[in-house]
Amino acid sequence: MLNNQLIEWADFEKIDVRVGTILEAKPFIKAKKPAFQLLIDFGVLGMKQSSAQITFHYTPEILIGKQVVAVVNFPPKQIANFFSECLVLGVYDENNQVVLLHPDKSVQNGDKIG
Repeated sequence: MLNNQLIEWADFEKIDVRVGTILEAKPFIKAKKPAFQLLIDFGVLGMKQSSAQITFHYTPEILIGKQVVAVVNFPPKQIANFFSECLVLGVYDENNQVVLLHPDKSVQNGDKIG
């Protein structure tokens, strides 16, 4: 379903979207839906962890070293015994599974999306 609600530029500017590199990825055993626990390096912003339901297309081994795009200014969200500090972004494919967004060239961790 398409959301045609228009937003103001100031609304978009509130969202801090950055590039980071995944340093660690492991299965999130206590999550209700299959997920990975990620540790992501955002350069000057430091390390942030995220819970990501991306187990259909990815394995921990494939994720290590991969640059991803994430919203970094959400408040931490507790999922079981884990605090997710950012939202890794992706596109839902035809099976409703997430395909990660990432830069097509290597950029600095912490670079802002605009």
